[in-house]
Amino acid sequence: MDLQKIIVGKSDNFRIQFVRYVFVGALAAAVDIFLLFALTDWVGFHYLISAVAAFIAGLIINYLLSRAWVFQSVYSPSREFIIFAIIGIIGLALNEFFLYFFVDLLGIWYMAAKIISVGLVLIWNFLARRKFAFKH
Repeated sequence: MDLQKIIVGKSDNFRIQFVRYVFVGALAAAVDIFLLFALTDWVGFHYLISAVAAFIAGLIINYLLSRAWVFQSVYSPSREFIIFAIIGIIGLALNEFFLYFFVDLLGIWYMAAKIISVGLVLIWNFLARRKFAFKH
């Protein structure tokens, strides 16, 4: 795969979109993970409450960068955002479920559980956004 094609311009190619989405997702996940840790360990919020605020911050970054670099718009901005938000809400529910499952039921440290959750939710978000929210 040509590096210039990955970096420059819009593309409908699945592999190029996925590579770009991994970069976008990594940045959004870094914000999400940092805020989860900061709100939980420094501010003192329960990890599931922190996870909601952190996830929403990551979701906003993901939306803006996905719209600008990964996917091509196919709907009006308001309809596109509503679809993106619905996918994001499902992603948030999955995130909360995975965190609860891994932390409260399996006893895994909440930050390790978040890393696992990020990977699982990233797959959901990419496939759902590609199929429902943007042109492909």
